[in-house]
Amino acid sequence: MLASLSAALTVSASAENLVLPLWPEGVPNAKPELGPERLEEGRISNVSEPTLTVFPPAVDRPNGTAVIICPGGGYVRLSTQREGVQYANWLSTLGVTSFVLKYRMAEFGHPAPLQDVLRAVRLVRSRAAEFKIDATRIGVMGSSAGGHLSASAGTLFDHPAGKTGAPLDAVSARPDFLILMYPVISMDDPVTHVGSREALIGKHPPAELRELMSLEKQVTTATPPTLLIHTQADQSVPIENSIRFFQALTRAKVPAEFYAFERGSHGMGMLDGLGTSSNWPARAAEWLRARDLLTTRK
Repeated sequence: MLASLSAALTVSASAENLVLPLWPEGVPNAKPELGPERLEEGRISNVSEPTLTVFPPAVDRPNGTAVIICPGGGYVRLSTQREGVQYANWLSTLGVTSFVLKYRMAEFGHPAPLQDVLRAVRLVRSRAAEFKIDATRIGVMGSSAGGHLSASAGTLFDHPAGKTGAPLDAVSARPDFLILMYPVISMDDPVTHVGSREALIGKHPPAELRELMSLEKQVTTATPPTLLIHTQADQSVPIENSIRFFQALTRAKVPAEFYAFERGSHGMGMLDGLGTSSNWPARAAEWLRARDLLTTRK
């Protein structure tokens, strides 16, 4: 079943795609009773075996930068085609190597998604030479709840909850940059996405866990440079989430840019016809280029 799901995820990719198990030594707190994963219209749910699907850069322009992509879906499903494979194919044209993350969600709850994204960063960094990437140019990109997970990687990369005692824990899990698409950031009312909060930390989480997963409160000077993209029209995850994170980054003097567009509903992905919002890939490429992330390292 895992092999068939992985094949479905890479329908737009070349024959070079690899699918890497995230936990070859065994998934932490595994739940074999969950049964098979489900795939429907490009979305995956009931994940129990986290993986990374590798998308190589365009053959004529590899630059050594890598991005781990966390699809959104409210921590109950993964919009892997729209917010995973599609982004990976775009990044390939920029010379970037991408890794689409299939992570655990509501069936496990916190800290499983955090463990998965931090393991992904550690795994990619530990195998940088194999993938011909620069171990100091590994970013994490995520949309919606995947944006929350990506921001978690950028703020909680050293948190004990993200470690499992595996030898790979010794490898740094800090991303070198973040790209956050209409992210869930806060767990506080009224700005949070209630469904994501309940799926991740439950309907009645303890105050300290709610505080920990409100990521605008976890930003420090060690948080990596960040690009935020959100729209005023987003009725599912209010733009206030990105505003709060940007303000926290500014207070911590972390380099950041925030593109606040007028049009485009939640989950817009790379849709055309949304006015200036549809130009965000070009703006993101400009940001990556300005940070010297699209320049080939000799």
